[in-house]
Amino acid sequence: MEVIRTTRAASPRRGVMLLSGGLDSTTVLALAIRDGYEAHALSFRYGQRHAVELEAARRVAAVAGVRHHQVVDIDLRAFGGSSLTSDMPVPKNREVGEVTGEGAIPSTYVPARNTIFLSFALAYAEVVGASDIFIGVNALDYSGYPDCRPEYVEAFERLANLATRAGVEGETPLRVHAPLLRLTKQEIISLGLSMGVDYSLTTSCYDPVPNGAACGQCDACQLRLRGFAENGTPDPIMYASHPAAPASV
Repeated sequence: MEVIRTTRAASPRRGVMLLSGGLDSTTVLALAIRDGYEAHALSFRYGQRHAVELEAARRVAAVAGVRHHQVVDIDLRAFGGSSLTSDMPVPKNREVGEVTGEGAIPSTYVPARNTIFLSFALAYAEVVGASDIFIGVNALDYSGYPDCRPEYVEAFERLANLATRAGVEGETPLRVHAPLLRLTKQEIISLGLSMGVDYSLTTSCYDPVPNGAACGQCDACQLRLRGFAENGTPDPIMYASHPAAPASV
């Protein structure tokens, strides 16, 4: 008697991506998809003043072809403590040394934001059967946020494997990937352009004007503009004015 053996199709390698609609998270999404992950993207409506980023996240998710894109509501305005979730003014036109993390932590820091977002991503990963979580934090060209440092990412990964059923019972440990952690903004943009990322879909501004154009003066705009200038490539998004790119450090 002939024995016919059938093979079961391998399950896709799933990854949960934190997608803000900004330059960094869009680059991370492209990297994960390039590396064969089925993308499950999470974005958050957390009471941020720059809510136009959610429109950007939807555009990016649609073009990238993510498997699922969830927008989760968490109103961090209940706590305040940040110029992104309150009426405090957003810092503008800061010196380069301040913008790149050499000064005090700016008011745009949202208390525990990455911890909250990663906790949601961790729960979502357990539900969809993903062992990999991707976040676009960066510890070089950033504003000095404490939850963007390598030791923070490593600590959360340890927590993920202690605090979940998947971490305790699963055969594959949970991983938190931060592939941009040690790249400059210039290097991030160069990497994205090499993969064909369309940065015109993204936004980075902390304080966009009513029509959605970037202000060109906040920390995020300055870092972005400098990164494009160092690549010799114009930034394809709309600005309220046409500011000169900040000088390199």
